[in-house]
Amino acid sequence: MSVRLYIGNLPKEEVDRQELQAVFAEMGDAVTTKVIKDRKTGKCRGFGFVTVNDDEQADQLIEKFNGHMFKDTPLKIEKALPRSKGQGDEESPNPDSSATPSTTSSASVEKATPRRGGANKKPRRAAASAPAGESDAVQPDPRWASELEKLKQMLAAQTTN
Repeated sequence: MSVRLYIGNLPKEEVDRQELQAVFAEMGDAVTTKVIKDRKTGKCRGFGFVTVNDDEQADQLIEKFNGHMFKDTPLKIEKALPRSKGQGDEESPNPDSSATPSTTSSASVEKATPRRGGANKKPRRAAASAPAGESDAVQPDPRWASELEKLKQMLAAQTTN
């Protein structure tokens, strides 16, 4: 089973797949790279991916190359989050901070936005608009989790009075 690794902190200038492949050449031919580029400008978006054969090789690559200097910037390497349905190759640039769902209201999410590819696609719904029974699947933003827990405790105390 192949393992996909996120490569962050790539320079925003012209980064070529072969240049990135050369950095990991000593890991063997089983390592493949992909640089994510902006569709309009063709410049690097600041991140990419490396695919290796197994977890052991992935751990070795992370240990060896995390912080490695590439064009005067230290690389940030970690295991990539799984792809979301319909997201394709352009995952979010930082898997740590974008893994939590947004707290936008469902009213602002339901606004119609122009889409490419036709009008017969259904609008996306935010995780915040999930039915009450599915609330266990939605995790609060970790920056506000402690505040949310305090509010829940205060609400529980008020309802028991």
